[in-house]
Amino acid sequence: MRNAFVTGAYGLLGGWLCKALLDAGVRVVVLKRDEVPLSGLRLEGTEARCAVVHGSVTDGELMSRVLTEYEVDTVFHLAAQTIVGAANRSPISTFETNVRGTWLLLEACRTDGRVQRVVVAASDKAYGPSDALPYREDFALQPRYPYDASKAAADLIARSYWHTYGLPVAITRFANLYGGGDPNTSRLIPETVSAALAGRPPVIRSDGSAERDYLYVEDAVQAYLAIARALDEGRARGEAFNAGSGRPWSVREVVELVCEAAGTRVEPDIRGTGTPAGELDRQYIDGSKLREATGWAPAVDLRDGLVRTVEWYRGHPEALIRLPELR
Repeated sequence: MRNAFVTGAYGLLGGWLCKALLDAGVRVVVLKRDEVPLSGLRLEGTEARCAVVHGSVTDGELMSRVLTEYEVDTVFHLAAQTIVGAANRSPISTFETNVRGTWLLLEACRTDGRVQRVVVAASDKAYGPSDALPYREDFALQPRYPYDASKAAADLIARSYWHTYGLPVAITRFANLYGGGDPNTSRLIPETVSAALAGRPPVIRSDGSAERDYLYVEDAVQAYLAIARALDEGRARGEAFNAGSGRPWSVREVVELVCEAAGTRVEPDIRGTGTPAGELDRQYIDGSKLREATGWAPAVDLRDGLVRTVEWYRGHPEALIRLPELR
């Protein structure tokens, strides 16, 4: 791996992945569509170490030019519209970015001919509702809502590029990622950290009972790198991999652990009943396939990961959300 192209570099995972690649001596090219002032990529100074290309993943000609001019051998495709509520309100823009953007980039990789490894971020949300848990990779993808459907479509399209064209691509279906530097301030953990550090009650927009699997961002980075290595060894091509902690945590439990990590005694302000429309009640995954293929396993449990997350925000107070009402 010499020259890596990272889409979605200004997101939570992208910022940490770029830092790890740069520290390993890889030249990193990132795609920048909008200004993201709260991104960890900027706040930690990682952006200055990257080659920055301005544009959108939905520009197929630009994707081809980037791959050619920077002699890209590795692609990490993380770019997506990731907010479930936004997808429900505006499905077209979500499908444009998450689905069309994926096939345009994969087509650029196919026609370029020099790309040796591609890792595409799908999501555990692609599985849809299931009475059988945890999710395993051999489960059918049965999404119901726009974001989930967009990720399932990207997943299927990416795998078709291996089976049809031999493009060395693997797909990730990871649990909810968390850590310092998340620019999506409407997400549960950055909102709760900001509230806890300010000493105000964290607001929960549901009844707090919905359960999710959570994966610390640095563990996710190591999983991506492990998958990229497995592509070189021929053990991951055309395959999808789960990664997570392997157990579900309720929203209420997560909020309580954040408050504990922040050293505050505030009680959450619960404003909802049930689970918000367009979201599932309970999700968690089985990560044994990735462990067996690569030896990867999460090293950071949720309690420790939230302590690290709180400390990151203490060190970067400019990233905290300062609005009195968040939801």
